[in-house]
Amino acid sequence: MKRKMALLLSTALLGLTVTACTSNDSSNNLKASSNSESNSASPALTGDDLAFSKFPKPVDVHIGMVVDPTDKTLPEGDSVSNNPYTRYLKEKYNINIIVDWTAATGNDFKQKVSLTIASGKLPDGMVVDDRSFMTKAASSGLLYDITDIFNQYQSSQVKEIMASTGGRALENASYDGKMVALPNITVDTDGVHVLWVRKDWLDKLQLPVPKTLSDIEKTAKAFIDNKLGGDKTIGIAGPSKNSFPYSTFLVSSNNMGGFDPIFGANDAYPGYWLDNGDGSVSYGTTSDNTKKTLALLADWYKKGLIDPEVGTRDNVGDPINANQTGIFFGPWWNGGYGNGDSFKNDPTANWQAYPVYTDDNKWNSHMKTTGSTYTVISKNAKPDVVKAIMIMNNALVRDESTFDLSVSVGWYPLRNVMAAANETEYEYTELLKVLKGETNPEDYNKPNSLYKLMYADAKKVKDVVKPPYDDLNVSNFNTTNFGDFQRLYSLLIGDRPFTTVPIDKKVFSVTYNQTPTMETKWANLKKMEDETVMKIILGQASIDSFDKFVSDWKSQGGDEITAEVTKLLKK
Repeated sequence: MKRKMALLLSTALLGLTVTACTSNDSSNNLKASSNSESNSASPALTGDDLAFSKFPKPVDVHIGMVVDPTDKTLPEGDSVSNNPYTRYLKEKYNINIIVDWTAATGNDFKQKVSLTIASGKLPDGMVVDDRSFMTKAASSGLLYDITDIFNQYQSSQVKEIMASTGGRALENASYDGKMVALPNITVDTDGVHVLWVRKDWLDKLQLPVPKTLSDIEKTAKAFIDNKLGGDKTIGIAGPSKNSFPYSTFLVSSNNMGGFDPIFGANDAYPGYWLDNGDGSVSYGTTSDNTKKTLALLADWYKKGLIDPEVGTRDNVGDPINANQTGIFFGPWWNGGYGNGDSFKNDPTANWQAYPVYTDDNKWNSHMKTTGSTYTVISKNAKPDVVKAIMIMNNALVRDESTFDLSVSVGWYPLRNVMAAANETEYEYTELLKVLKGETNPEDYNKPNSLYKLMYADAKKVKDVVKPPYDDLNVSNFNTTNFGDFQRLYSLLIGDRPFTTVPIDKKVFSVTYNQTPTMETKWANLKKMEDETVMKIILGQASIDSFDKFVSDWKSQGGDEITAEVTKLLKK
C-alpha cells in the first residue's frame, strides 16, 4: 500500500510543470510575490521563480538544531542564530531563523529529539537522524502533510535530484501515503566504508598497503611497536560512545570509526536484512559470519590493537586528529572533512583510502538507502513557515557551492543534504580531466545542474591540487583555503576506491524502514544487540554468549519481525 501511494505521489511530482526558470543572479531571488500579504495566497509566480521567491514580510522559522561541539569555524561574535548562513536567509528571502534549542551531535541530540517528540511540542522544523523518529512523530499526528506545498515549491534542481532515486526518496519521506518530511538524498559512496591508513607511516616502515584482515592486524601491530603515534599509539581507531560498530538498515551510511569493512571481509553484514536467495530472509547480525568477526575483533582488542577506549570516547575523531592512530574505517569524506585537525597538526599526515579484501581477493560492501536523515515540520507550523523551509532547502541545494566554507556548512539551518547518487564518482572523474587539461572549468558552468558543486569545484581544483596527478598524496594539496582542501581531498583521495575499483559483492538490505512490529519491539531488540556486541568485543562476555543472544533475539520479537520482512521481500 505504501509503495502504491508513493507511486501516486511520485507521479504527482513528475507531473508538476515548471513554467519559469530563474538564473543564479541574486536579483531573481529578490522578486516578491504580487500577493498583497505574502506567499500564502495563490502564487502569481511558478517554477523556480516561486521556489526562490522572497517573502514581502519577515517569516519567523523556529528550529531545533544539532551542533558539533568540536567545530570552531564560527567567527567571533557569531552564533547559532546569527552567522553567515542565517544572514544569507534573512537578506535573500526574508526568512528569520529562531533557534529554540540546540543539542550536541550523537546521543545528546537523539535524546533531545526523542523527548521533543514525546512532549508533542515540536519546533517548526528539525532534522532527525533516524527514520524511526519521523515515523514516531507521524504516527503521533505531529507532522505537517507537505505533499502539496512541496509539489508547488520544489526547485527544478531538487525535483531532478528526487527523480534520480527512482521514487525511493519520496517513499522514505512518506507515511500513510502522505509526504511528511524532506528526505536526505546522499551519494551512494556514503554507504561504502573503506580503510583509511597513514601511508607515510607505511612508507617509514617499508610496509605494503594492507589488503586483507591478516594484513591489517600485522600493520596495526607494527604501528604500535614502533610508536609512530607516540607513547599512546593506537593501531586501529574504533567507534565512540556516540557511534556504532557497524551501519544498520536504519542508519546505513557515514559510520566513521566503525568496523564495517572488517565484517564485509568476512562476508558478514550485521544490522542488515538479507535476502537468502531462496525466498527467505535473515537478520545479518545473527549469522555465523558475524559471530566469527566478533571473535576476531575481541582478539584484536585483547592484543591491544584496537583503541582501549573504544565505545567510551566522546568523539571518534579524537585519536585520529591527534595523530595517535594509523588506521580507521569510514566512507570517502572521513579522510578530508572528517579528520581536518590531523592535517593541521601534521601537514605530512598522508591518509590514503583503500578497499579491504577477503582472503580470496574479493571486495564486499553493504550499500546504503537513499539517505538517513529527514527534515520534519510541525503540524502547527503556519503555511508560510512551511514554504520558507522549502525555500531554505532549495537555496542550500543551489547555492552551497557559492558559500564560503571556511565557516562549516553544518551551521546552515535545517541542513539536510540532497545530492545525485553518483555525484562523487562523476566529480572524481571530471576533476581529473580539469587537472590534466582535458576540460576547462567553464565546461561545467551549467545553472541548476544535477551535479550542483561541480562548477565551483572545477574552478578551485587547480588552486588546491598540484602535479603530478597520477598518484595523489597529501603533498599534492595546498591547504591555504582549508575548506576547499577538505572537500577536494575527500573527493580525489577518499572517493578513489569506489570510483576506480569494482565492488565484487554489493549487499542491500531487504528493507531500510521499520515494520509494524518494529515500532513496539525494535528498541529493546536493538539495545540487546548493541550491548552483546560491545561486551564481546571488549572481552566482557565470551563469544559463546552470542548464541544466547541469537536465541533471545528470535524469541523476543525477532522471528515475528523476520516474517514481516519476508513478506516485504515477496512483494
